[in-house]
Amino acid sequence: MSCDPEILVHSAADLRAAQQAWFTHLRTERRLADNTLEAYERDLRQFCVFLTHYEGRPARLVDFADLKPMQMRAFLAQRREQGGGARTLARGLAGIRSFVRYLEKQGKASTAGLNAMRAPKQPVNLPRPVTAQEALQLSDVDEQLQEKPWLAARDAALMTLLYGCGLRISEALGLTLGDLGLANSAAPNVEIETLRITGKGGKTRLVPVLPIVCEALERYLKLCPFVLDAEDAAFRGARGGPVQASVMQKAMRLMRQALDLPKSATPHALRHSFATHLLANGGDLRTIQELLGHASLSTTQKYTAVDTQHLFANWAAAHPRA
Repeated sequence: MSCDPEILVHSAADLRAAQQAWFTHLRTERRLADNTLEAYERDLRQFCVFLTHYEGRPARLVDFADLKPMQMRAFLAQRREQGGGARTLARGLAGIRSFVRYLEKQGKASTAGLNAMRAPKQPVNLPRPVTAQEALQLSDVDEQLQEKPWLAARDAALMTLLYGCGLRISEALGLTLGDLGLANSAAPNVEIETLRITGKGGKTRLVPVLPIVCEALERYLKLCPFVLDAEDAAFRGARGGPVQASVMQKAMRLMRQALDLPKSATPHALRHSFATHLLANGGDLRTIQELLGHASLSTTQKYTAVDTQHLFANWAAAHPRA
């Protein structure tokens, strides 16, 4: 990642060199996702612009040696005035902390001032799963709105995969024929028991595959009019290229309208449903964390709140005195 021109204006040479080394560390050793790297770069650039105006000169490496809570509060207040929300501010603080922590390990800075800062309070946004019945409708080949049978089978197979394995849509669309245990599509016989999925940050996990998922994939591949090899993406668009996420999101919108489902019924909601329904039926939180590929258990714990809401809703509907 090259330095943004704005960094050149608002950062001294020693700071730019440290930033570049940090970006390399994040990419090669911590293997952060590209979107995270871009966000951290943007947040640090904005902080350097702030420091330049705050100190009356381009920001230098020494300015990060012992950042004070007063400086950070002023920066966050400025970002808030510019329209930054709680999540944006918290991420910005996290990015600066990460950079200073990197410098601290080299003996060039202290995180004491940053550790005294509390991240802005975050709004509670719980996952919004669809019900089990709605998930089954969305993955039913007879419910698909495609005119061509092979496209209907494709959409049903993808929805079944998202709900049956808890994948992100990008993970599902990134699967190749080889990932499904096939050398080509001439005689598709999908009999895999697990999928090796590489998710966010390059983290790899094994996901069990239900027989019904294999059946849906096999039905689609038998109808697919294109000849595919092991390295080809399994899910294909109408013209033969790899299908894009936007195509599947549009298909979901149409199904949502046809089935009178809530706006929260998105491809990603099927991943939420996978986790919520497992938890509701006695699934272990740690196991669900591994299946979803969450780096932190706190991310998975959000589903316990969803399950509690479902429990109280059932109680309110069923108890005579509720």
